Amino acid sequence: MFLTFLFLIGSAAVIYLACEGFVNGVEWAGHRLSIGETATGTILAAFGTALPESIVTLVATAFGRTDAARELGVGAALGGPLALATIAYGVVGLALVANRRRLKRAADPVVEADGKRLSRDQLWFLGIFVVKIGLGLIAFAWKSWLGILFLAVYGFYVWTELRGEAEADEGEREPLKLRPHDPDPALGWALLQTGIALVVIFFASRFFVAQLGDVGPQLGLSPQLTALLLSPIATELPETMNALIWVRQGKERLALANISGAMMIQATVPTALGLFFTPWLLGPELRIAAAVTTIAILWLFWMFRRGAVGGRRLSKVGWLYGVFAVAILAVNL
Repeated sequence: MFLTFLFLIGSAAVIYLACEGFVNGVEWAGHRLSIGETATGTILAAFGTALPESIVTLVATAFGRTDAARELGVGAALGGPLALATIAYGVVGLALVANRRRLKRAADPVVEADGKRLSRDQLWFLGIFVVKIGLGLIAFAWKSWLGILFLAVYGFYVWTELRGEAEADEGEREPLKLRPHDPDPALGWALLQTGIALVVIFFASRFFVAQLGDVGPQLGLSPQLTALLLSPIATELPETMNALIWVRQGKERLALANISGAMMIQATVPTALGLFFTPWLLGPELRIAAAVTTIAILWLFWMFRRGAVGGRRLSKVGWLYGVFAVAILAVNL
């Protein structure tokens, strides 16, 4: 048990350090490609960190040899958005409060981001998510063809983000870690650093997930409960680490954009894969995950729609993951 927890902490530390290189590289890549900060977060950063998870979903749904293996892919498509909507946003709030002095903010620091745009992102996600869940409650012959629609929706989202109005930078970019003395590194160096960081994040995340798989039985949890309760935390760890790093730098707009973009990918790409390769029918546990995710999104929409959001209030959305855990344990135990 002790060794497993030691490996967990070690792999989490590696993920954090790799994310430091990733966010640094992706900021420079976005700058060299003349992409605004928000689009850098919603598209470049989100696509990079969500790509490994989408590959895992593809492998589980398309090449899984048993129904149980394919169901894990469906569970990942539901667990990812849940962890992002609760834990990731909650971490942003906590990080703002924890770093308020070094950022010279108030005791309850206000999130410095476009509330209307963030509330619009929640509506985007909610609309897609409701359709996604509705399809999981009914069965019909041509359901798999609707996966194409989800991919098209994500393509449209990317197009709208790229066409969005440019915004002022939140602050100076730190020197590229591969070229610390180069004031204006070339795009190739930024992409190389981002790619190396992604590879490290991918393998460290897989190792982290494997260690969680060992922790579950040691805590008396079945493999299914481990997958539902712990795996979403592990798979969304890179996005959460990115948010933590950007908030520490006073760039919460990038942090929130990364989470919003990752949620849009999780709402569309893994869903399309699930529709292509599985019946896409949701069991009781996944329905609970869907319900808690919907509540979290409505809460976030309400907060951002009202205007200024304090870090303490934003952090409270993270408690909904605890509600989900209690509900799942109650159903299974």
